[in-house]
Amino acid sequence: MNPLLSRLQPYPFERLRQLFAGVVPNPAYRPISLGIGEPKHPTPAFLKDRLCEAVHSADGGLATYPATGGTPELKQACATWLQRRYGLTLDPATQILPVNGSREALFALAQVVVDPRAFAQGVEPVVVCPNPFYQIYEGAAYLAGAQPWFAPSDPARNFAVDWASVLAEVWQRTQLLYTCSPGNPTGAVMPLDEWAMLFELSDRYGFVIASDECYSEIYFRDEPPLGGLEAAAKLGRHDFKNLIALTSLSKRSNVPGLRSGFVAGDAELLKAFLLYRTYHGSAMSTTVQSASAAAWLDEAHVVDNRAQYRAKFAAVTPILAEVMNVALPDAGFYLWAEVPERFGGQAGGSDTDFARALLAQYNVTVLPGSYLAREAQGHNPGAQRVRMALVAETDECVEAAHRIAAFVRTA
Repeated sequence: MNPLLSRLQPYPFERLRQLFAGVVPNPAYRPISLGIGEPKHPTPAFLKDRLCEAVHSADGGLATYPATGGTPELKQACATWLQRRYGLTLDPATQILPVNGSREALFALAQVVVDPRAFAQGVEPVVVCPNPFYQIYEGAAYLAGAQPWFAPSDPARNFAVDWASVLAEVWQRTQLLYTCSPGNPTGAVMPLDEWAMLFELSDRYGFVIASDECYSEIYFRDEPPLGGLEAAAKLGRHDFKNLIALTSLSKRSNVPGLRSGFVAGDAELLKAFLLYRTYHGSAMSTTVQSASAAAWLDEAHVVDNRAQYRAKFAAVTPILAEVMNVALPDAGFYLWAEVPERFGGQAGGSDTDFARALLAQYNVTVLPGSYLAREAQGHNPGAQRVRMALVAETDECVEAAHRIAAFVRTA
């Protein structure tokens, strides 16, 4: 058995299941879950139609093996979207690669980038991650034979990562850096000066930047979030050296079950990534590719989806802000709320106590923030916070917000 598997920690939702063992939810309330970030808005009808059309056309794409590199139709659709969204011109043949959702690609990329020869020199490679973070980053680092290093975050700046505080001795061992903008769970968006700092560090130390951008199309300001490739172009880095951006249709188009996304950026890195994926057997079905191309070429359903989230957050955030420290994020579909101090805990409110009691009394599920972060620099930055995924319909989310407000007031 691969000994690196023993380094993996339980996934947050397994920890949540263990936390709730023995809790009997109040049967007077119907269950509402704000725990899992799984989109619940209806899948656009035209995408389901496109899937059916693809299955029933000719051989339906089921009689041949799909190419790992993707169909020209899908890659061109991705390039068209990048041009429309960011004003970028990328070569579909060399700078774009379809993937089976961003999660799969985030994990696989670490297996390509991390160089095991460092072990022969007695140096364990480092993968730098934000903290709080998406747990795939940590698991990908461990199974690539690297050590995840969790960068400090600043609560005063919506938990933005303090990259400047990372020591040179850490950067010297770094082979890969994960960014997440808009961030999960905080919704923070990285500004251009932050990207400039990371590019300068990447040039100096030679590490690769993996930019996780799966929440980029759900935002609340007038200006859409800055993307990593867009930032590179603005700074004159048109070759996207050591930069890979990863995005997905799951949140943008409400199709998490389609498992479809793409990566784009440095052509040399993508050449190696394609080689890895050819052996990995991760080619996307041509029926899925056909529907995916239609999704990337249509923007009307994305505008409608974003409007639904804006209305939902406008209704829910003020209710919770009356009783908790919580504010509208820059982007994404999470609220990152502080637990009031009276809910136990050594230094502030206990996120796990809060989650257990809320489920027992009001049958609402939220995710403890400490499950989305790691102890680093002497503390867990997610402790005393809970993540609320506002993915259900507005009425259900508003009802959950009123229950949480009542719970906080009476606890």
